Amino acid sequence: MAGLNRRHLLQGTAALSLVPAVVATGQSVAAPLSPDTGPRQIIRFDDNWRFAFGHASDVARDFGYGAYQYTHAKQGSSGVVASEVKYDDSTWTAVQLPHDWAVDLPFVNNETYVPGGREYEEDEAAAHGYKPVGRKFPETSVGWYRKVFKLEPGDELKRLTLEFDGVFRDSTVFLNGYIINRHESGYTPFEVDISNFINTDDTPNVLLVRVDASYGEGWFYEGAGIYRHVRMVKSGRTYVPQWGVYIKSDISSAVDIETRVASDADKTVVLVSTITDRDGHTVSRLETPVTLAAQTEQTINQATKLDRPRLWGLDDPHLYTVKTEIVEAGVAVDTFTSTFGLREVVFKVDGFFLNGQPMKIKGTNNHQDHAGVGSAIPDALHIWRLQQLKAMGSNAYRSSHNPATPEVLDACDRMGLLVIDETRLMTSAPEGLAELETLVRRGRNHPSIILWSIGNEEPQQGTARGLKIARDMRRVVKRLDPTRPITAAMNNGQGYGITAALDVLGVNYYVNRLEPVREKFPNLPVVATETASTLCTRGEYERSDTKLYVPAYDTTAPKWGHTAENWWPLYNATPNLLGGFVWTGFDYRGEPTPFNWWPSVTSHFGIMDLCGFPKDNYWYYQAWWSDKPVLHLFPHWNWETGKVVPVWVHSNCEAVELFVNGKSAGRKTVVKDRHLEWSIPFAPGQITAYGYKGGKVVMKAERRTACDAARVVLTADIIDDITVLKAELFDAKGIAAPRADNLIHFDVEGPARVIGVGNGNPTSHEPDKATSRKAFNGLAQAIVQKAGGRPGAIQITARSEGLISGRVDVKG
Repeated sequence: MAGLNRRHLLQGTAALSLVPAVVATGQSVAAPLSPDTGPRQIIRFDDNWRFAFGHASDVARDFGYGAYQYTHAKQGSSGVVASEVKYDDSTWTAVQLPHDWAVDLPFVNNETYVPGGREYEEDEAAAHGYKPVGRKFPETSVGWYRKVFKLEPGDELKRLTLEFDGVFRDSTVFLNGYIINRHESGYTPFEVDISNFINTDDTPNVLLVRVDASYGEGWFYEGAGIYRHVRMVKSGRTYVPQWGVYIKSDISSAVDIETRVASDADKTVVLVSTITDRDGHTVSRLETPVTLAAQTEQTINQATKLDRPRLWGLDDPHLYTVKTEIVEAGVAVDTFTSTFGLREVVFKVDGFFLNGQPMKIKGTNNHQDHAGVGSAIPDALHIWRLQQLKAMGSNAYRSSHNPATPEVLDACDRMGLLVIDETRLMTSAPEGLAELETLVRRGRNHPSIILWSIGNEEPQQGTARGLKIARDMRRVVKRLDPTRPITAAMNNGQGYGITAALDVLGVNYYVNRLEPVREKFPNLPVVATETASTLCTRGEYERSDTKLYVPAYDTTAPKWGHTAENWWPLYNATPNLLGGFVWTGFDYRGEPTPFNWWPSVTSHFGIMDLCGFPKDNYWYYQAWWSDKPVLHLFPHWNWETGKVVPVWVHSNCEAVELFVNGKSAGRKTVVKDRHLEWSIPFAPGQITAYGYKGGKVVMKAERRTACDAARVVLTADIIDDITVLKAELFDAKGIAAPRADNLIHFDVEGPARVIGVGNGNPTSHEPDKATSRKAFNGLAQAIVQKAGGRPGAIQITARSEGLISGRVDVKG
């Protein structure tokens, strides 16, 4: 996988009594938290937090919040006992951010649900994965975070802010007893100026964050808590505000830089903007004198043209860096860095063009959710997930249905992935427009973002009221970023309502409704913002209404959806369908269609399961979305003797011949965007597929009948501080055991810990926060994180009773 240090650590098949060790070395590919140097300090504020549950309806169990009128009537006297420096928080749990408390909660059945026998009926608790968060669970829907910290001498003279990337959901921030911020959105970041509320003596500061997740924002698992990063920013009193640099550029090499500068006092300064390329070479330097009045903010425009510009593209995502400096009397009093890319994005009725090159959009929709960690995904795991998509041949990512985390956008910039960034609510109410403005200001320098989405399947999408709302939202977006088109994901009302406010029509599934729209809006480009919704359970090949599994063949879709072979050949062959975004790249908690009832807790929509283990459709997309040679043969070869088994192949070879126990079952010609299939009576042994090009065999794949599991084999993917481990079970002959469900224990030696486990089973109720997990159809996953800043090698062992263990050594 591109850019990923991957070690396939397959031990030999001999029956060894010792645990074989293989050394794996990771490659650091994640961008640093901040490359700034000089007077501005950006400090990681994720460590040394304490956590405890409050209570949504019992003041006594909510640390006194709201028990007294002074909580909201008088500042500095909140009445919350945990605000006091001497408060004993030793019974609270030590946590590191990002943190999702919901993933650690047990699964709770909805005893009031009575099935009605209707098609696609849904227990509302299933939509959120049966986690006890919400109005019905006051004891586990409010959480408190506490952090005690000291500042350095001189910090009282600086501007001090806290930046929260995401808190789910409603948050109240206290500092030293003062309520300094309230925020009612689970997905938009916010900044809090704490300069006036810090202790200026040697007294420690007490930061409290009360998080209330009683009200959700989605119909899917959303997590709970401070699930994204927190930073402290120390700057001078003359400074660049958050997202204060806006860089407009195109492939003509023209670059316009718009910088906001604020000051607490009258100042005469020089704004210096230095542009460097990816190799660190300076390509332009701009200096502009600025006179600032006290307590004001000024916007300064600078323009330049770059010699021999390098474009940002999917294969070579070249990024430039702008270093912004505010210089007073020859000394930099603030610095700020931004990245941008030169590229041209054009949507036409008959095609999508990047830098003048036509291409189909091959995208996926994704929620922020992963096995073991829930919504609190570490930065390196975000990168790992994106690399699985890129390796499949995907070129686009839709953040569904909310603004993406900053680390995803940064990674998409660096890796060359296109993005639809989406606001959570389609509304022109002040709160909604403020969230939209935050989305655009935060993201408009990212070359990966190609579309702003103002809504998803909204109730007012086809109405006159919806159009009024959408036009107001459009005005906000175009004022802040006139360079990008606007879309919305419509599953109804296409051609009416908000359609007239869109630059690109986003269609969710119902492509058969487009002809009247094309007559009314002949120049409106169309992209499938959602398509497919194919239902598959990894490693299962027969439907089970008892186990609640659907077959992994590309055969099952809900009434609104399509199989991969239904949607992609149509879009690929139709010029005025510009491509689409599969629902979804990964499984996620909640929405377990078609089994929307207990004990189902995870969706079946993903091309990969919740762990990122590929389902068989992964290779369908890889065959037709990438240039890689693909020959994928399935299913496994463990069945009842005589049972007729559909044998499928996903391949982009010219022809494939299947052999069953050495005898040919026939050679078939590969049809573009289609699979090959044989019906084979099962007999123990092996099936083998040979892929042909130019009449010659170029690829081979096989499946062999396995015996019981005899050993655990580890594969380690290492990115920065994260090791993603795949534990796979094999028999004594080295054949993968496709139905094995042995319990696997993960032991770690060295400065690291297991932060989560999973197996992709959509009905598993095992805990995610554990050091062991049963395999599901032969696979289990553990995510190991190194302790922040601590050097040293780590050793990870996967063991299962009666099996030979596997081990990975990770260099320090």
